Amino acid sequence: MTEPHEPAPTLSHRSAVALVFGSSAAVLVVEIVALRLLAPYLGLTLETSTLVIGIALAAIALGSWGGGRVADQTDPQRLLGPALGISGAVVALTPALLRTVAETSPGLLMLAALLTIMVPGTLLSAVTPIATKLRLDSLERTGTVVGQLSGIGTLGAIVGTVVTGFVLISRVPVSTILLGLGAALVLAALPLMWRARSRSGAAAMAVAVGAGGLAALAAPGGCQVETTYHCANVVASSGDTRTLVLDNLQHSAVDLDDPTYLEFEYIRAMASVADTAFPEGEAIDAYHLGAGGLTMPRYLAAERPGTRSVVSEIDGGVVRINRQQLGMDDVPGLDVRVEDGRTGLRRIADGSRDLVVGDAFGGVSVPWHLTTREALSEVRRVLRPDGVYVANLIDYGDQAFARAEVTTMRTVFDNVLVLGQPRDVGLDPAAGPDGGNLVVVASDRPLDRQAIQAGLDRRGTGWTAQDEAGTRAWTGDAQVLTDDYAPVDQLLQPYRSAS
Repeated sequence: MTEPHEPAPTLSHRSAVALVFGSSAAVLVVEIVALRLLAPYLGLTLETSTLVIGIALAAIALGSWGGGRVADQTDPQRLLGPALGISGAVVALTPALLRTVAETSPGLLMLAALLTIMVPGTLLSAVTPIATKLRLDSLERTGTVVGQLSGIGTLGAIVGTVVTGFVLISRVPVSTILLGLGAALVLAALPLMWRARSRSGAAAMAVAVGAGGLAALAAPGGCQVETTYHCANVVASSGDTRTLVLDNLQHSAVDLDDPTYLEFEYIRAMASVADTAFPEGEAIDAYHLGAGGLTMPRYLAAERPGTRSVVSEIDGGVVRINRQQLGMDDVPGLDVRVEDGRTGLRRIADGSRDLVVGDAFGGVSVPWHLTTREALSEVRRVLRPDGVYVANLIDYGDQAFARAEVTTMRTVFDNVLVLGQPRDVGLDPAAGPDGGNLVVVASDRPLDRQAIQAGLDRRGTGWTAQDEAGTRAWTGDAQVLTDDYAPVDQLLQPYRSAS
């Protein structure tokens, strides 16, 4: 009596490994790059990250379940080519689609993001169960085959994440990453579809990749430079003025011939604080959280010769832009370090700074770990006894984040003042807050509100320096932010869309 004949696997081991590894890696590449495409329009926030991760996980779950189910109901060999090819076509079209929708129909951006992440994520995640079906030749080896290919898929996802985050994003434009990935997926699909006699479909997908490339060139948006964290553009205006735009937000305006040029109201307010806090022309030691266009270090170097400024900027691409296009190397006494602000603070000696300037942003939000009581205690540690901390904040609506941050400062420093448009600092309650930039000043020494107000008036800001009693009343019962609980994104989020 003969033994039942087990069918031979219809997909080679090497092919299965390559398909599962590559498709799993591609899912994570799409996820990470989608965050970069959406950041200029939705902000690089916890909510944006959560949204993209959630869509990607839903796609993986749907693809794994659906791919296995369909592979049991039809010839799985006919599924691999379309799964890869359609994914490649969608991926290649993604940069042009998202940027066009964001610029022309922003209300549809979430739907476009859902489709461009969900479709390729689902199809690519279906590759693993399809390949597993094609590799099974015996029930006795089911655990081995399933476990092996599952592990290979996880390894591919890890490699896709690491290579994208540490290598591709910092060296290759996101449009190029997605166009290249789309082309690679279609190329991988061609022999599979050719073998399955689906030649017209293969040609259509190849055409879609080419169309994606042309559309990406013509689509609105885009970046002169894609740094590790931002879509960056330097826009020339009148004379030698250059504006640094990061993720569609104007961060700094610099006059290459006049370091004392201060365009934005908030930077004029910060300069007014520095002018009144220390004797005119006296050199000081300053530390800056965030570089932007290095407007304050330039100003201090020009107005206070001999000033030494240390800057912590997490984005090396922003530093390169400052060096190559904004004349950073011409600023005397400047030491710019590519590092996170919180870790940079720990490198500054106790009691070594006269002035600390907080102007670090991810989108419109100060990074949460720079807002907490523990972070502000580090700021206080590096300041001399008569030192001053001045920070730029952005908030809208009922200003829940700004009030919480000022409340937190008041738990660390003896004296705190808030500066801004009268309606934004509680001096025009009938009008209600309009929102935008606020500047907060904190120190253990008494702050000369009248001198600061005179500086604001002299510079024509239209801002008001709220007194300490008014500042306390303005903060109300706002919460204190700590390393254990600092919901900065949530405090800001209800008013972002309105802003």
